[in-house]
Amino acid sequence: MENEIINKLAQLEHIVKASNLCQKEVLTFSEFCKYCGISESHGYKLTSQNRVPHYKPSGKMVYFKRSEIDDWLLKNPVKTIDQIELEADDYVTFHKRKI
Repeated sequence: MENEIINKLAQLEHIVKASNLCQKEVLTFSEFCKYCGISESHGYKLTSQNRVPHYKPSGKMVYFKRSEIDDWLLKNPVKTIDQIELEADDYVTFHKRKI
């Protein structure tokens, strides 16, 4: 019984921390990694290669604007089969070659 309560409290703490990340506009490096669900080593790689938008106001600490991270996360969408088929149908319909 006591273990169940401890587990539930740990789950609630995790949920509260996650919801706080969604409310902040500026994220620290560790918050960025948690928000994106990536390891810190991968986060270092992304920032050092300038593959993710970030800020270094003092030249050392790294910060991220959550709205820019959301945009970055949603880049390069993968089309569904239905979308591809619809585009193919439109292409065939509007680009018929005269024989």
